Amino acid sequence: MVIQSHPDLLLVGQAENAEDAFSQFRSVHPDVTIMDQRLPGVSGTEALIAIRNESPRAIVMMLTSSKKVMDVRRALNAGAAAYVLKNTPKAEMLRVIRWVSEGRRHIPPEVANTIAEHLGLEELSPRETSVLKLIRDGCQNKWIAHRLGIAETTVNFHIRNIVEKLQANDRTHAVTIGFRRGVLELE
Repeated sequence: MVIQSHPDLLLVGQAENAEDAFSQFRSVHPDVTIMDQRLPGVSGTEALIAIRNESPRAIVMMLTSSKKVMDVRRALNAGAAAYVLKNTPKAEMLRVIRWVSEGRRHIPPEVANTIAEHLGLEELSPRETSVLKLIRDGCQNKWIAHRLGIAETTVNFHIRNIVEKLQANDRTHAVTIGFRRGVLELE
């Protein structure tokens, strides 16, 4: 609706899910793609990755309600030209669309502040994230080792790294920080 109300902008397609978005992108090749981060099935970030793998110069704006650092990082690392919150005023949304079409990037100030708060903090490796999720689920080290097919001493090593990287006091505190930083979600 916002786009259709401006004569210098043309809405050339719409999609209900990531697969349809990728198909629409292939057939239409829009100047700017506005991708919802939360889509049924495959996430918007995964669709963004697929689009940019096929067309590295594609300009994709990530539209979302999430200010979680991990969501922002995933989108930006995947090549999003902008990270725009769904509550962005209409005039600002139009400005961002025009801005990214000129090759610029955009992150709203409140999201940039959240990112700045976490600068310099180490990210967890995929294995450490898996261990932290199992800790969140109440698993003991022995079960984590069994579940991941690794030695219990390796689990202990990962937990030490997690606690250190998250600057936590212990594994329970690490889970709390994991939720706050967006590494973990309730499942």
